[in-house]
Amino acid sequence: MVGFRTDSEPPPDEEVIGILREAKTIAVVGLSPRPERDSHMVASYLKSQGYDIIPVNPTIDEVLGQRSYPDLLSVPKKVDLVDVFRRPSEVIPVVEEAIRIRARAIWFQDGVINEKAANMARAAGLSVVMDR
Repeated sequence: MVGFRTDSEPPPDEEVIGILREAKTIAVVGLSPRPERDSHMVASYLKSQGYDIIPVNPTIDEVLGQRSYPDLLSVPKKVDLVDVFRRPSEVIPVVEEAIRIRARAIWFQDGVINEKAANMARAAGLSVVMDR
């Protein structure tokens, strides 16, 4: 992806816009079927904007009219961006899977801060957005 940084500084707004502009398929890890949850609202909005949303949640079969997968390794198509709605203590396995599937970027949502996980992703060449 053009202009993506992999250092430890937070990406500037232009880079965040670039991540969203270049992504076509977004796996939403922790997507809830409950409409009042942030993960559901964000995924619903992204879907309304034309993104291909792939729910990743082992506790549900379907959400937003899309089949849900138990983990990133089970997703049968290329994922550009992994959008993470999990507790900070639970994101390292998500990063490991994002690296294995060769995602281009990972986005830790508001309040999801794990420097070790972010550094792992950066070291593997993924662009990282954290706590945003």
